[in-house]
Amino acid sequence: MEHNPLIYFDYAATTPVRPEARDAMLRALDQFGNPSSRYEYGRQAAQQVKEDRETVAAALGCAPGEVTFTSCGTEGDNWAIRRGAELNRRKGRHIVTTAIEHAAVLETCKDLEREGYEITRLKPDKSGHITPEQVAEALRPDTALVSMMLVNNETGAILPVADCVKAVKTRDPAVLFHCDGVQAFLKTPAPLARLGADLIAVSGHNIGAPKGVGALYIKKGVRLRPLLTGGGQEDGLRSGTEATAQIAGFGAAVRAVMADETRLARTAAIKEYTLSRLKQALPRLEILSAGDAPHICAVSLPGYKSEVVVRVLGDQGICISSGSACHRGKPSHVFAAMGLSKPLLDGALRLSFSPNSTRAEADTLAHALKDAADTLFTTLS
Repeated sequence: MEHNPLIYFDYAATTPVRPEARDAMLRALDQFGNPSSRYEYGRQAAQQVKEDRETVAAALGCAPGEVTFTSCGTEGDNWAIRRGAELNRRKGRHIVTTAIEHAAVLETCKDLEREGYEITRLKPDKSGHITPEQVAEALRPDTALVSMMLVNNETGAILPVADCVKAVKTRDPAVLFHCDGVQAFLKTPAPLARLGADLIAVSGHNIGAPKGVGALYIKKGVRLRPLLTGGGQEDGLRSGTEATAQIAGFGAAVRAVMADETRLARTAAIKEYTLSRLKQALPRLEILSAGDAPHICAVSLPGYKSEVVVRVLGDQGICISSGSACHRGKPSHVFAAMGLSKPLLDGALRLSFSPNSTRAEADTLAHALKDAADTLFTTLS
């Protein structure tokens, strides 16, 4: 049975493991010493973890001591929000976030709400943006923490985190600021630590590293309680034997991405070309967000069910999504928060790109999407 070649436009969900990361992981698996062991084999493993931490810190624009390795972005978000709120518990039990955050943030806030915290969820405008004025106006004397992503994972909108940090700290320097930087890490020009946030979570599998590794930037002076207690690894903040192979893959992926200086321009160019081809092939298609970030945009086929379209294209080996991979087929809370009409909401699709996405792939997507629209019955919504 023949299989169509995979055409992948879902890089916001995950990315293929880069060859450099795979090679580094294999070396780490062969060099299996425990970094906490005092003999040479252990010291070699510890040295590799140290070098990879320095690499990630350089990409974030911070000191190596401000980087703690985690298992993923979700872990980093959970740790930052829970422990950040706890750290500021004497200040109050109010948290400000947005209605368009990743589930890792929204569900954590929801859980804290059940524990007695009050959550303010800021709504975006129709383009998916939030303003610093909204954030500043939401602050209260009992606000402990603000959590805002930099790049929205479904629209590609860049939120004004740096300006929001300034607004918050000007009003009340004691408020902690957390940023979900997963979709922004190495996909926006400036190092994330320059945002001024106190806590920033990033993930490896979104940049060509393996699944199962990420990092949390903890600004110097912010004293979070440990996530895990035990042997004192990760400067006592996250005990447990280091995942040396995943960390090695993470470091190698970061180095490879940073060496590709034209990656952002190439990604933005293929996104622009794809949107142009889709509008040409499907005049009814609506661009919900062209995306401020170079790698994500959102469109809609009004009157069609996005999940059906995703399945039809998937059967042809073309991978797109109807929103975050974490929705698992549920309606997108991001598109709903933007106040879209039901036909636009029903037909919403997310496209996300890599620097190596091609025009030929975009042409194939446009043809397949047009064929799907021509053969599928529209809904009555």
